[in-house]
Amino acid sequence: MEKQIVKGRSLQKIEANTIYKGCCFYLEDVIDGEDFNGTEFDNCSFRGWFNDWGRDEYGLWMAFTFKKIRQVLRWIEPGTFTMGLSETEEHEVTLDRGFWLADTTCTQELWRAVMGKNPSYFKGKQQPVESVSWDDCISFMEKLSGEIPQLELSLPTEAQWEYACRAGTTTAFSFGESVTEEQVNYDGYRTVKVKSLPCNSWGLYEMHGNVSEWCNDRYDEYIYGETNSTEPIVYTGRALRGGSWNNDSLGSLRSGSRHTEASFDCFDFVGFRFCLNPQ
Repeated sequence: MEKQIVKGRSLQKIEANTIYKGCCFYLEDVIDGEDFNGTEFDNCSFRGWFNDWGRDEYGLWMAFTFKKIRQVLRWIEPGTFTMGLSETEEHEVTLDRGFWLADTTCTQELWRAVMGKNPSYFKGKQQPVESVSWDDCISFMEKLSGEIPQLELSLPTEAQWEYACRAGTTTAFSFGESVTEEQVNYDGYRTVKVKSLPCNSWGLYEMHGNVSEWCNDRYDEYIYGETNSTEPIVYTGRALRGGSWNNDSLGSLRSGSRHTEASFDCFDFVGFRFCLNPQ
């Protein structure tokens, strides 16, 4: 396909298979990553909710900055995968739309910048925020989305989280059938800084271990194995994924492992990462 060339214009959207030269972008809406297919930018500037983007060996990424704190989000392309841990749970799920997912769990630095305080037990700017309930996370995202309305942040659904964690793999972990302490923080004494350990093949850090991560769904064992929906499940406790530093066995850290806690509970081994869903 021949690419069109656009020069010296002020624009509010990006179109695929286009070469932009000397253009200024003000992007008000969350961009679908598919719009970047075949695009090239030469001496262009960006304003709006995202001010930085790029491609690397892991794929497409974008970043926003809030009070001088930068957060990268990875584009997770649509696709189909087998969700679940056992034969009774396994079912095929299709995500027909891509989404943006934070490459790390939310840091204490970003949490404090938005909420004005840090509830974490293990202190450190680049440590994952923990000791936050599901309800607290919703309040954080609502407040940050209020500061940058284009963001409209949410927690990933379980389907989105597991799809991103697996990153195209079908093994117990995104790194293979087992993991080591050089890859995952588990059976330890505390959290470690985000990006301390290797990322998966889609550029996402600490999807296994460090802190368990809240998902948008309510938790229900029966419907999990029966549904093909990528929408949040609305039943009982809130779902947690990924395992944490205090798990003494690898079983809880597998890509398909699931746990649950009440939405108002806080633990020093539970944090979260947020996502953005293009409209």
